[in-house]
Amino acid sequence: MEENQNNLQGSRKLHDILEKQENKKLFLGLIAIFLGGFGLHKFLLGHNKEGIIQLVVTFITCGAGSVIGLIEGIIYLTKSDEEFNQIYIIGDKKWF
Repeated sequence: MEENQNNLQGSRKLHDILEKQENKKLFLGLIAIFLGGFGLHKFLLGHNKEGIIQLVVTFITCGAGSVIGLIEGIIYLTKSDEEFNQIYIIGDKKWF
């Protein structure tokens, strides 16, 4: 019971982070840079198919595919908040 409550609190914290417009770009950019090889930033944006593709590419290339996440993270962080939201949230752009 306590474990479920902790998981629920963790989910709320993640949800709160993603709901704040100014933190969304920074959060996803850092996730892409550090965990991009696992496609986590893709899953968080709701692009499950692309997240799986990223995970498979990273696995097949023995980690070299994680460079894609690094590049995407840098691109995310160099965009303005408005531009990031327009392209990746509203526009639903899947890659780069």
